[in-house]
Amino acid sequence: MLIIGAGRGGSSLLEMFLEDKLVEVIAIADSNIDAPGIKLAQSHGIPTYGSAVAALQACKNYPDCIVYNLSHDDSIAEEAARIFGNDKRVASGPEVKLFWQMVTNLKQIKGELEKSQSQLQAIINNVMDGIITINETGEINGFNPAAEQIFGYLQQDVFGKDVKMLMPEPDKSKHDDYINRYLYIGEGHILGVRRREVTAIRKNGDLFPMELATSEMMLGGQRYFIGIVRDITERKLAEQKIAHLAHFDYLTDLPNRALFLDNLEHSVSLAKRNSYKAAVLFLDLDGFKQVNDTLGHDGGDLLLQEVAKRLKGLIRASDTVARVGGDEFIFVLSNIGSRENTALMANKIIAALSEPFNIKGQRCHVGGSIGISMFPVDSPDSETLIKQADAAMYVAKQSGKNTCRFYRDTAK
Repeated sequence: MLIIGAGRGGSSLLEMFLEDKLVEVIAIADSNIDAPGIKLAQSHGIPTYGSAVAALQACKNYPDCIVYNLSHDDSIAEEAARIFGNDKRVASGPEVKLFWQMVTNLKQIKGELEKSQSQLQAIINNVMDGIITINETGEINGFNPAAEQIFGYLQQDVFGKDVKMLMPEPDKSKHDDYINRYLYIGEGHILGVRRREVTAIRKNGDLFPMELATSEMMLGGQRYFIGIVRDITERKLAEQKIAHLAHFDYLTDLPNRALFLDNLEHSVSLAKRNSYKAAVLFLDLDGFKQVNDTLGHDGGDLLLQEVAKRLKGLIRASDTVARVGGDEFIFVLSNIGSRENTALMANKIIAALSEPFNIKGQRCHVGGSIGISMFPVDSPDSETLIKQADAAMYVAKQSGKNTCRFYRDTAK
């Protein structure tokens, strides 16, 4: 190609030809040595001419050379006919104007596409969610920076590798079957699901909870799958914390009243099914107010925490101890066997509480009054059992404290 005229049109044409490896621009000519096309050609080592005739003479040495005349000088065609013997190798006038408009439009479209692509790439690179693209065979074709941060791999580490490297068992083994079922019979349970929670694996081997949304796209006749992934570890921990706070006492970490009632219902149901006895023990600390007044509320809180540790260490895995308010604790003893076993356990609790506590460098002493109700002899109902144990506890306090009383004995 020879370009005559290095103004805006010639410069645009040269830019386009520079990107085409099938085209060689042998020269560009313009009487204005400061024309933008001249400077562009010089920056790429392309010969420049100040004379169109001299450029045409150079073009004569290339039998397949085509001349684009953007100089608006119609005499160029006549000069070309004289040099080449015809002017069929010269595009000029309306023909080259149309071509220049096409080039300009293409350049504009290309610029807009590049801008859109840059914007899209910027969005992909900066979104908080990981974006992973795979082909039909499961090979990873796209892995944005958020995905790199989530999984610990760089894009070059995973590109072209099977996406199963990001999956633990059993999902890893099932993945190929799932893809094949979808490709051949259209059966799938992941595509189109907005929020599906799965377990994924990081580069260091750590498993973590992940939210996954998967979609399908066709591009260039090829099918691809796009996964939008989000690490939900922090959310899961927050949910677990909220659930824990809803069922456990914030100070002692013992079950609260709501969880205790659930456990009691479960124990009563098992006792009914298996025809064995269960016991509810209601404990109120003796002397706690004096410690609280002496050491302050923070000292009282520390004492309650230490009491909770002792109580928890006394019971079996099948039993439950809960803090139900202030210095009150309640137990359910499953399959306790007999009244004597229950009394033995109650006295064991009282004995454990009688040992001194070291709170803020001071020895503290508390006791405990315990009321006891038995299933099924006192009541078959959970709520009633708690009320009976509570009533028996007040009798124990009135009887001198640091002792236990059965509801059946107090009700006579």
